[in-house]
Amino acid sequence: MAELAVEDLRLRFGGLVVLDGITLAVERSELLALIGPNGAGKTSVLNCVSGIYRGNGAIRFRGRNIAGLAPHEVARLGVARTFHHGELFPQMSVLDNLLAGRHARIRTNPLAEMLFLPGVRRQEVKHRAAVEAIVEFVELERYRHAPVASLPFGTQKLVGFARALALEPVVLLLDEPSAGLNREEREDLARFILRVKHQLGIAMI
Repeated sequence: MAELAVEDLRLRFGGLVVLDGITLAVERSELLALIGPNGAGKTSVLNCVSGIYRGNGAIRFRGRNIAGLAPHEVARLGVARTFHHGELFPQMSVLDNLLAGRHARIRTNPLAEMLFLPGVRRQEVKHRAAVEAIVEFVELERYRHAPVASLPFGTQKLVGFARALALEPVVLLLDEPSAGLNREEREDLARFILRVKHQLGIAMI
């Protein structure tokens, strides 16, 4: 069974047809590329899968039709994504941005957090350790405490990639991940994507 399958996906805005019968599937550890010119609908496909847009057709995550679910519900299932322009929290540090990416994995409640109960402390240690492992995985150690706004554009794109990994996804959606990067940055990103494929076994589109 595919990790994610899109079947006859259609999307229109008024009289404008954006997607017309898109069908695709991605298996575990597979890297699937959507290729097309600007305006072809690549981002719209990712927006439909992640719940931002609602089209017609089936979107199956491990066999379950998730079409129509809200974005936070899709994320909780294990579908993470990056955005073309990063969409990071600029005044927060790299570590805090990655911790925000783990929101769907946090299992505490506001009262326990307010009282900082032992279970909350254990959860915080666990999530910080997971985030530190991702920081090392994408080689962002020297930037861990830096505000994102102070970082070069290419590094910010890498932080967005790392934040998506922080969710511990089953499927990772990458929206033009190398757009605006120089050659060295593109090569680094390609290396990390291949590490995700071979070491973590995450399906990627």
